[in-house]
Amino acid sequence: MSNTAVTILGICLIFVMTTLGASVVYFFRNDISPKLNAVFLGFASGIMVAASVWSLLIPAMEEADFGAWNWVPAAVGFIVGGLFLVLLDKIVPHLHKGTNEEEGPRVALKKPVKLFLAVTIHNIPEGLAVGFAFGAAAALGENAAYISALGLAIGIAVQNFPEGAAVALPMRAATGSRNKAFFYGLGSGTVEPLFAVAGYFLASYITVLQPWLLSFAAGAMIFVVAEDLIPDARLSEYPHLGTWGLMIGFALMMILDVALG
Repeated sequence: MSNTAVTILGICLIFVMTTLGASVVYFFRNDISPKLNAVFLGFASGIMVAASVWSLLIPAMEEADFGAWNWVPAAVGFIVGGLFLVLLDKIVPHLHKGTNEEEGPRVALKKPVKLFLAVTIHNIPEGLAVGFAFGAAAALGENAAYISALGLAIGIAVQNFPEGAAVALPMRAATGSRNKAFFYGLGSGTVEPLFAVAGYFLASYITVLQPWLLSFAAGAMIFVVAEDLIPDARLSEYPHLGTWGLMIGFALMMILDVALG
């Protein structure tokens, strides 16, 4: 398989898995159980934390050309990535899924739309991470770099399946329609390949920015984990299940990175 095909596969995979997750709305009547939701939240957290460390921050420091100051792009990009999510939270009206609190500007939007926007915001860093990883691989031109980026895409895709289900099932209750719920879930995942493609071209053509971009994506993902996923898992009735979900997700992503990196 050519490197171009690997890139297309990785970018498409993250969207396809979200879509498959959203499709469970046609097979299940009820929302996700609190136990399963806690596991899903923890699992997504573990995947994203491990991906941020193994697939983004460490490569960012390895690719930097600052000598003893190689940590600078990683640290600065990481913080800026978090600030980017803070900005999105401030300017995009949305509903915090765990607490149902409204965030961002107060506008007259229906609850399902605000929930959709919340999930969409949090999918942006995942798309950027995959795009930046493949863009860096294209700049290096090494097969190993493409395989490592594919490992990151697989990890993100794996957690996108329960994420798609976690969006679509509550949407069915909110909208009263399986079709609407499915398309809300599908739509929330659409930003991932779009931002992945944008990230790919940015990282592959402006190579000097690669360490900053990789760490930017890591900071944005860690912000999502710390701001939403872990608190929601801990506030559930089964916080220990969320903890084990995180550990399993982290271990799986670490294995993928080492095995394919």
